Amino acid sequence: MSYQLFEEVILLEDVTEKGLLKGDVATIVDYHRVPEGEDGYSLEVFNVLGDTIAVITLPESALAPLTENEIFSVRPLAV
Repeated sequence: MSYQLFEEVILLEDVTEKGLLKGDVATIVDYHRVPEGEDGYSLEVFNVLGDTIAVITLPESALAPLTENEIFSVRPLAV
């Protein structure tokens, strides 16, 4: 497991059915070990007020850690 529960990560791909875009930030809420494939994570995505807007599951390769040289930005939810 590369990420810890409740760690924030960056999406490396769009999740258009949920209005999410590459670069959006999500929180790890569960880990899914896959014996014969790529492990994955359930993620919760919040709006700027802290309300849950999506819960998704993605493979580990679709996530990246936050780094110190990044800043948050606000955009409308892509619908």
